[in-house]
Amino acid sequence: MEMFSIRKGAFVDRPNRFIAHVSLDGDVVTCHMPNPGRMWELLFPGVTVYVRPAANPKRRTAYDVVGIERDGVPILLDTQYNNDTAAWLVQEHLIPGWEDWDLIRREITVGDSRFDLLLGRGEERFFVEVKSCTLFSRDGAMFPDAVTERGRKHILELAAMSRQGIHTGVLFLVHWNRARWFLPDYHTDPAFAQAFYEAAPHLDWKALALHWDGSFSRPGVAGVLTYPQAILERENHDSGDYLFILHLADAKDIAIGSKGEFPFPAGYYVYTGSARKNLAARLARHSRKRKKMHWHIDYLRQEADVVAALPVRTADDLEHDLARAVDVVADWHIEGFGCTDCDCPSHLFGFAENPIHYRPFIQVVEDFRMNRLASLMTDTGAFVKKD
Repeated sequence: MEMFSIRKGAFVDRPNRFIAHVSLDGDVVTCHMPNPGRMWELLFPGVTVYVRPAANPKRRTAYDVVGIERDGVPILLDTQYNNDTAAWLVQEHLIPGWEDWDLIRREITVGDSRFDLLLGRGEERFFVEVKSCTLFSRDGAMFPDAVTERGRKHILELAAMSRQGIHTGVLFLVHWNRARWFLPDYHTDPAFAQAFYEAAPHLDWKALALHWDGSFSRPGVAGVLTYPQAILERENHDSGDYLFILHLADAKDIAIGSKGEFPFPAGYYVYTGSARKNLAARLARHSRKRKKMHWHIDYLRQEADVVAALPVRTADDLEHDLARAVDVVADWHIEGFGCTDCDCPSHLFGFAENPIHYRPFIQVVEDFRMNRLASLMTDTGAFVKKD
């Protein structure tokens, strides 16, 4: 697991999942991104990133991205090194509750699936899948940060093996030593979250918080995170609120139903709404162009392209609080848009640049999806301590 020649640079942008541009000693270099995750919560222009030279000097991308900083804390991004780290933690008997297991093999095939680690304790065998977690809040962590059908398949297969009497589990390596709790990200991937909820009682699983320094040589173990299962039971339903993001390439006047024409500057627009049921269907409808015009957003959609749809699955009514929070960080709003049944000045907010890459906007998303859960955990006593 030797890491060498680590250099610091500044993140510029990410043209696709596997490439990042990094400013290094005044030059912008193209780097390989060895983590296909979304990572909107980490990848902001100017943040410190850690890179290392590629093992093959003739490769088109001369550097690999190893890590990034959040609030001054180094975060590991390299998913291959994540598996090396898991194997090392097992070998050194540093995982609380798994100290008496030894590493037998890596990348073990069972049927049509391949799992990351095979552990042994005497004659007993233990199949473990390893996941890298880089989605954090102030004191929490969630996985995944994008829909993962492969991850859901692994969870279901491990649970099925467990019901056959085979020892199976999952190790979530959380690269944020400030995390205290862990949940599947039911906002982003409710199907994975439901699979995890059903499988968790049958699996020997852990979410382990790690501490890294800028050398990315060996991590410190910060501890096993708590599992607030009651939050998952309360919140993971097809209802809640949402942020629907559109891009209008050119300024234009757009007729919004009976309200008449509105001038819309070119830029990005965030529409806040709610659906007490069928949240996924509501967002799918907003995304379509061919439909009967009903909501104000339907008219804007005819002229603008969809950038993202961000659900906030919750049992609470947060729509107006969400609108007020977005209004604070937006560059402008369209007066009276989408708010005929409330006292809000607007539910449509404009940004000159893509809000997905704007830290204050992503902070709003984090606050409503994750940080607000702290009070719910206190109110409901939702913490379940993982051994």
